Amino acid sequence: MTLVDSHCHLDAAEFDADRSEVIARARAAGVHTQVVPAVTAASWPKLRDTCRLADGLYPAYGLHPMFLDAHRPEHLDDLRGWIERERPCAVGECGLDFFVEGLDADLQQQYFVGQLRLAREFDLPVIVHARRAVDAVIAAIKQVGGLRGVVHSFPGSPEQAAQLDKLGFLLGLGGPLTYDRAQRLQRLVAQMPLEQLLLETDAPDQPDAGIRGERNEPARLPVILETVARLRGQPAEDIAAQTTANAKRLFGLP
Repeated sequence: MTLVDSHCHLDAAEFDADRSEVIARARAAGVHTQVVPAVTAASWPKLRDTCRLADGLYPAYGLHPMFLDAHRPEHLDDLRGWIERERPCAVGECGLDFFVEGLDADLQQQYFVGQLRLAREFDLPVIVHARRAVDAVIAAIKQVGGLRGVVHSFPGSPEQAAQLDKLGFLLGLGGPLTYDRAQRLQRLVAQMPLEQLLLETDAPDQPDAGIRGERNEPARLPVILETVARLRGQPAEDIAAQTTANAKRLFGLP
């Protein structure tokens, strides 16, 4: 089986000591493609260099809402230049986070809408972070219009999922799905259109239940695959084929 990890932060410092080995373990596990989204403008050069280490690593450039203190208005202009020069597979990670206290909601909205407009201008998908903010994210997507993308680590309801489907947005799901307490999310995965699903690890974050509290890495993606297959009562091979096709279609991957 060939799998796509649609969201992993391979450039993170947690992988500095053994990044090549992490990539090798992913390939051995069948994860031949990884989308690597950025979080701050300062991280873009390292992310670009990381994605040059091996085939199958695809960068996305953006400004993550949790790193609001690191962003400056001129970074949106800088992002335009990076998109023009580097031709990433997506814009992101961007979005809204109403869970973390002290993050200015209006300022988050300015950066998010700015990135959505760049994605529309360059006809790129967006990789969206939405924590306690799915309705606000949907409203922003509708406001800008003409977009497609993925809401990663989707935390919302079936009704929100259906709205996003109509807007051309897929749902990324990973480690949280594997915990017993995630019953609402498990019910969603069992019933949602398979054409809307992407598999992800969010490594080094969001470890699955089998490595609770440990560093996550892309080689764990088959655990997510098996969980989805069990919940849907479908062969893992079918889930792998469809989610890989979904990722290639959304991100324009070869």
